Amino acid sequence: MKIAVSYEDGQVFQHFGHCQQFKVYEVKGSSLQTSQILDASGSGHGALAEFLKNHGVTVLLCGGIGGGAREALASAGITLYPGVHGDADQQVQAFISGTLQYDPDTQCHHHHDHREGHCHGHTCSH
Repeated sequence: MKIAVSYEDGQVFQHFGHCQQFKVYEVKGSSLQTSQILDASGSGHGALAEFLKNHGVTVLLCGGIGGGAREALASAGITLYPGVHGDADQQVQAFISGTLQYDPDTQCHHHHDHREGHCHGHTCSH
């Protein structure tokens, strides 16, 4: 299985639609095999789900995410775990061990200025 995490500086990036990098982990059973950082810059909101699907990702851990992105991920067959915070590597280990804390109802309910990198100064329900 391949798990992707919206990624920035070792942390779970908090706005899926503006994510420029994903850290992708390959897991077999309960063992982490490999990880790599993929550059997604230039993919845009609508293309990120397809980008992840093309890299074989089946699970995504992220912070805030909008409704359109949720639908695109579901259409791509990617299982979503939103509302995740903190160190990306630790969160993947928590997922593997079945102790991941996330909020399935986390959504960004606004339109972002495309210069914004995070959900700062907006109302995200995390």
